[in-house]
Amino acid sequence: MTQQQGDPRHLETLDRDLDRFSNLERATSMVARPMVGTGVSLVFVVLAGLAALLFFGQASNTLIVVIAACLGAYMALNIGANDVANNMGPAVGANALSMGGAIAIAVIFESAGALIAGGDVVSTIAKGIIAPESMGTAEVFVWAMMAALLAAALWVNLATWVGAPVSTTHSVVGGVMGAGIAAAGFAAVSWGTMGAIAASWVISPVLGGGVAALFLALIKSRIIYRDDKIASARVWVPILVGIMAGTFAAYLALKGLKKILPIDMPTALIIGAIVGVLVWVVMIPVIRRQSEGLENRNKSLKVLFGIPLVVSAALLSFAHGANDVANAVGPLAAIVQASQSGDFTQAVSIPFWVMVIGAFGISFGLFLFGPKLIRMVGGQITKLNPMRAYCVALSAAITVIVASWLGLPVSSTHIAVGAVFGVGFFREWDAERRIKKARLAMPDRPKYAPEERRRRKLVRRSHFMTIIAAWVITVPAAAVLSAAIFFLITLVTG
Repeated sequence: MTQQQGDPRHLETLDRDLDRFSNLERATSMVARPMVGTGVSLVFVVLAGLAALLFFGQASNTLIVVIAACLGAYMALNIGANDVANNMGPAVGANALSMGGAIAIAVIFESAGALIAGGDVVSTIAKGIIAPESMGTAEVFVWAMMAALLAAALWVNLATWVGAPVSTTHSVVGGVMGAGIAAAGFAAVSWGTMGAIAASWVISPVLGGGVAALFLALIKSRIIYRDDKIASARVWVPILVGIMAGTFAAYLALKGLKKILPIDMPTALIIGAIVGVLVWVVMIPVIRRQSEGLENRNKSLKVLFGIPLVVSAALLSFAHGANDVANAVGPLAAIVQASQSGDFTQAVSIPFWVMVIGAFGISFGLFLFGPKLIRMVGGQITKLNPMRAYCVALSAAITVIVASWLGLPVSSTHIAVGAVFGVGFFREWDAERRIKKARLAMPDRPKYAPEERRRRKLVRRSHFMTIIAAWVITVPAAAVLSAAIFFLITLVTG
């Protein structure tokens, strides 16, 4: 027996067995990971229902509110899994943040934005998509909002599973529209508002991509393509950081602090200008110290953009939590109000316990399911470095400010992903331009074959087509799903 144990063939067999066990262990962990996420999500949904039971009391329609709270929690989980990736993806893709660091920052700032500056009133439900009075009775209105909430959550869940970042706002809008049509006919829908939302499918990504490309062109022409890159960076990086600080100050003043102070556009722009100038002055000596001893190459420039990129990701998360939490809890708050008072035609106040469900749901969804979309947005559309990711973050803030000023309905998801595409397509155009310029200087230089030129594309066309298709069908898909759910509810409750 001792001789057999010392046999090299026996040791090889033992190694193979151990390899099999380690492979089995890895496979088991891969299978168990999604099960853990699903299990934690179910526990959170149940806790949301218990919270509704605790706060709503023992009224005759408490069960309806409990079910609605569970659906609101499910929607919040999906917003965290899908929507928050747009803020954190560029920073992770540029290696300015680790996945764990990005999730931690997003959880803190999303929750803070939702709880500190989250909107306390949803004016006409779902931004005036339907006329509530057309529903007839409070019961029909409640069933319509339940259908809209469930349909929007299911659609965002499907999009996350496929790997497509979609607008959760548009998902809710589609859900409300579909349920409204099913409950009260096509006349109940404000088609002018729907036309403006459809226009935003084009406006949002084009604006976001254009602004991001312009800033990347500025960085390339004024810093990257200069002989003394570090000297140029000392001049331009403080200016760029000042622009970023001023833009975010105006953005947060206008979009994130409505609950605390009523601020109009001119006031927000003045606040942004003051903050921008102050940050520019402060950053001049900071960047000078940071740049001491750096080599005159592109890799050194990444150091100077790292901290501004992390700060911008945190601020975007705060603003997102302040604004988009209403997508999860707006219909839930409407159901709570209609169930309590029977009034469903006035503006809807969001109770604090409902806001907590939205804030914690977004955080849990990001933590459990967010990494997939973060990786996709940050690294699978086009390759990002800190300079490119900085352009994406700055574009998101500037585009929202400009759109608010012009009164255009835009999607933060479409803006951020459009900015990533804008950066990638600008890189393609810039690379082609430089190749042509080099070919003019060196006519004998060999040309790339068509296959090689296609391989060198800097934006993945498959992701581009998948995302665009998901954007286009989000509203109609959520509407059809919501209408079907509404008919099913009325059939069951009949």
